Amino acid sequence: MNDFTRRTFLKGSAALGAMLGVGSTSSFKKVQPTTAHAAGKTKQVFNSCPRNCYDTCSIVTTVEDGTIKYITGNKHNTYTNGRLCVKGFTYPNYVYSPDRIKYPMKQKKRGSGKWERISWDEAYEIIAKKIIEIKQKHGSTLPIALNKYSGNFNVLSYGVEGMMASWGYTTRAQGTPCWPAGIDSQTFDFGTILNSDPEEMGKAKYLIIWGANPAWTSVHSMSIIQKAKENGTKVVVIDPIMTDTAAKADEYIEIKASTDGALALGMAKYILDHHLHDLEWMKKNSIGYEEYLNYLRNNITLEWASEKTGVPVGVIERLAREYAAAKPASIWIGYGMQRHINGGAAVRSIDALAAMSGNIGVVGGGANYAQLDSWGFNYAAQVAGVYPEGSAGEADRMVNINNFPAQVLDINNDPNQVPIEMLWVACRNPIAQDPETSVSYKAFDSIDFIVTADLWFNETVNQSDIVLPVTSIFETWGLHSSYWHYWMNINEPAIDPLYESKCDVEIAMGISKKLNELQPGSSTYPTDRTMEEWVSMEMSDAFIERFGFKTWKDILEKGTAKVTGYEAAWADGKFRTPSTKYEFLSKKSASYGNHALPVYVEEMEVPKERPIRLLSPHWKYGLHSQFQNLAWMQSVHNEPFMEIHPILAKQKGIKEGSIVKVSSDIGFVEIKAKLTQSVPKDAIVIYEAWYKDKEFNVNYLLKAIPADMGSCATGQAGLAFHDQFVTIEKM
Repeated sequence: MNDFTRRTFLKGSAALGAMLGVGSTSSFKKVQPTTAHAAGKTKQVFNSCPRNCYDTCSIVTTVEDGTIKYITGNKHNTYTNGRLCVKGFTYPNYVYSPDRIKYPMKQKKRGSGKWERISWDEAYEIIAKKIIEIKQKHGSTLPIALNKYSGNFNVLSYGVEGMMASWGYTTRAQGTPCWPAGIDSQTFDFGTILNSDPEEMGKAKYLIIWGANPAWTSVHSMSIIQKAKENGTKVVVIDPIMTDTAAKADEYIEIKASTDGALALGMAKYILDHHLHDLEWMKKNSIGYEEYLNYLRNNITLEWASEKTGVPVGVIERLAREYAAAKPASIWIGYGMQRHINGGAAVRSIDALAAMSGNIGVVGGGANYAQLDSWGFNYAAQVAGVYPEGSAGEADRMVNINNFPAQVLDINNDPNQVPIEMLWVACRNPIAQDPETSVSYKAFDSIDFIVTADLWFNETVNQSDIVLPVTSIFETWGLHSSYWHYWMNINEPAIDPLYESKCDVEIAMGISKKLNELQPGSSTYPTDRTMEEWVSMEMSDAFIERFGFKTWKDILEKGTAKVTGYEAAWADGKFRTPSTKYEFLSKKSASYGNHALPVYVEEMEVPKERPIRLLSPHWKYGLHSQFQNLAWMQSVHNEPFMEIHPILAKQKGIKEGSIVKVSSDIGFVEIKAKLTQSVPKDAIVIYEAWYKDKEFNVNYLLKAIPADMGSCATGQAGLAFHDQFVTIEKM
């Protein structure tokens, strides 16, 4: 992936899975095609789950008489290995749910639920006229904003960005809520994010899963981890919560939230003091190692690390000793642990621990966070939209996606700024998923005209003027790659689009055509390409060659293909940093206002008036605001709850099933209590999710607090989702 497309992906884009379904055949009969061709009235095609998840499953879909009968995993993909997660098996219910948005519709009054069906031509005309009106009024298209992220990672969904560019310079939501602090960390240390092939984890002799819960968020990794255990690998989980992954590990270490950097530095101090570090590797492959080692000598003690983290000194010593002695040893760095005001610094400390122990560039080793090297697409659907000749302005206006509502209000209340008068929402549900929900509603109210493209009537759709029905994965073409493993999947249409749904690129072409009918030359987006042609344009000759294909259509034979050569990230010793070395001391980090070295950055101080930390991790039966609204999922779980330790519950007079009021400094929610010893004694856990027809939203409690890093690689700082503090009281 070249620099332009890499930054485009990062600036335009946590991942959920479920333990249920691993190794399961579900209730569907397994059929394993070798090709995706129809046989009479029955055909089998390859699809791909495009959700924001580590696993990016390749799917085999069996269709009879134009109807999906069952789905299963594609065994040609050795990472997912013919399996799906519990959410994946709900896809038939997803496609045929009666709740799908079926037609273009306009709402008489936002939030009223009074929708009127309109034709696609009417929808295009209403939208096109609004665009032209704004352009005539302001002399530019800057008042038009886009808020899009990762609800659909089909590379063709980047046609939304291309569509916006085809109108002129606009306002864009920039950044990512998910993983930016960690990306910056590894960019400063290694030059980019690049993990070893996760299918090689089984070759580690020691595996630390640090702040990740693959039993819920990367279920196919669990079979690899289990095989590693059977082969003698010791698996250690470090997490504030005793997750399902921790329960399956050889050892669980409970750590105080936001102190991960202190533990990594404490381990590094022990390794240095006992001469267990790999000095030769550091001399050959890194810069700044002397400064880093001096920092450890002069500033870090195990007693300090123990006090910070709550992990006993003896445990830190043993953990460091075992990690340094095992060759190779691997660390899986999860996204949750970098969602703090010091999260990026923590990841840098873990990277340094892996580097100083000589575990970089070896099979079964590494500091593994993510990768984008398999994302070698042309982004043809995006770059097809070029700014029209004579577009007013010099560039798009960027608004932080992690504080989008507040910044929209600031813009619209500032007489010196061009206001935002039109908003396009795609591939996300910001009102349900953004922090400070109350501010989101105010921001939407301040915008004159809102269009949302979606499958479901969710909170964001309810606050829109026009809703456009989009296709499911089974009704369109696409290509998907993982940001964790190295497989790419084709997505073929299994059935004709239901009702009047269209994919994002078709919508972009339709609006372009209407704009040019009303005002010739006002849109540059192509209008005459088929979806198959769009797919073919995403794969360059060089990209095709990397997969061993002669043409892009070769992927249709098995539905999936793998980029090889990543058994050990950085095995060639060629890092993508300015020095081409691993950088313990990063001038680039310092240039972005961070420390040059991986030092400890203090955690957020606990407010005296709100002494209880609120953790809001991902839920196993949904993915952000997707899946949980389906009837199948609702039958399993359809009620939010708060997890609380029995000791804290007793202090507050809370019992199992009690209704509890949880209050932050910006809002409150009322929720049922569930007592469990799996959560810390000084924290509560409320899982982020969207529940259909329920007013509950944990984000009423969450402030848009920035993380320490993210702006280098993604344009904006990340979010400190887990640095939130509350009070609780029994109702």
